[in-house]
Amino acid sequence: MLSRNEALALDGCHSDQLDALCQAAANVRDSHWSNTLTYSRKVFIPLTNMCRDDCGYCTFVKTPESGEANLMTPDQVLTTLLQGQQLGCKEALFSLGEKPEKRYRLARDLLADQGYRSTVDYLTAMCELVLKHSLLVPHVNAGTLTPAEIAQLKPVSASMGMMLECSSDRLCQPGQAHFGCPDKKPSLRLQTLMDAGKQDVPFTTGILIGIGETWQERIDSLISINQIHREHGHIQEVIVQNFRAKAGTPMANHPEPDLDDMRRTLAVARLVLDADISLQAPPNLAEEYPYYIAAGINDWGGISPLTKDFINPERTWPQIQALADAGKQQGYQLQERLTVYPKYLQQSARYISQPIQAALPAWRPLDGLAVAQCQP
Repeated sequence: MLSRNEALALDGCHSDQLDALCQAAANVRDSHWSNTLTYSRKVFIPLTNMCRDDCGYCTFVKTPESGEANLMTPDQVLTTLLQGQQLGCKEALFSLGEKPEKRYRLARDLLADQGYRSTVDYLTAMCELVLKHSLLVPHVNAGTLTPAEIAQLKPVSASMGMMLECSSDRLCQPGQAHFGCPDKKPSLRLQTLMDAGKQDVPFTTGILIGIGETWQERIDSLISINQIHREHGHIQEVIVQNFRAKAGTPMANHPEPDLDDMRRTLAVARLVLDADISLQAPPNLAEEYPYYIAAGINDWGGISPLTKDFINPERTWPQIQALADAGKQQGYQLQERLTVYPKYLQQSARYISQPIQAALPAWRPLDGLAVAQCQP
């Protein structure tokens, strides 16, 4: 494990020092995760693309004025679920903007058309639809949540997620990436992580690098996540996601992290975080599979054979075989997992609600990973 000062001292390391850092991270990965790399086969359900936040890098969010704002209907959700089920998907990942009804009348009206007053209430109903009408299990990325909302969603979702992105209030100041984003206030996001831990929710979080944060802010974000995990034990995976500039956004001309920066951050994350936290890098934001593996990752995250990455629609998903081949060249086998990691499945009485336990697709009791295919 790296101390904070040791991690801070690695800012800008390169060449042989960076190679040695990556090797140390890979050694930790190998000691805990053996020779297995994982991914989750899923469908992505963008329940609503309205949001009350205005992140400087986002193209997912649409305003009512754009004419593109929407709320998926139950029929649209069900159609996506059943198509994904036919392709062997086991996870339904709900991605959505945060609390749009607090900003837009259109959001309130579309929710009312479905018989709901809040996005979280509608999300709960759509998770129930998943469990009732498909073989998939829900994972929800609903942003900041209150303890009551977490308690409401836990019986109908196997796991939850929310990117911390950065623990620095500085990025919420004028001219920064999170200015005008009430839900990106770090204290609120850290509180959601803690509240999820208090309720034993298997949780995914992570950092977004290259959005204007300093190296120190990056390290402190990782340390904050790890401290919460040490208190509650529920952070099942941390994502290190690299910023990609998008045309039409305020940050369209903002520089992107290079490969060395990504390698450096991944390796330090592996050495700062507890070894039982899975480390993930998105495979569609840069095709640098061998370098990411060598830097200590053990998971590729969710990959869909059906739906695009709605947050980064210009970045197509890689073929599963390409990830398998990249791992094989370095001595690793690729295995499919469920939305809940094996450690938490094996403690299901604590972490998994009874409705979710009843709905979970087949998984191998010895290692907790998914079987190759679920059949009706």
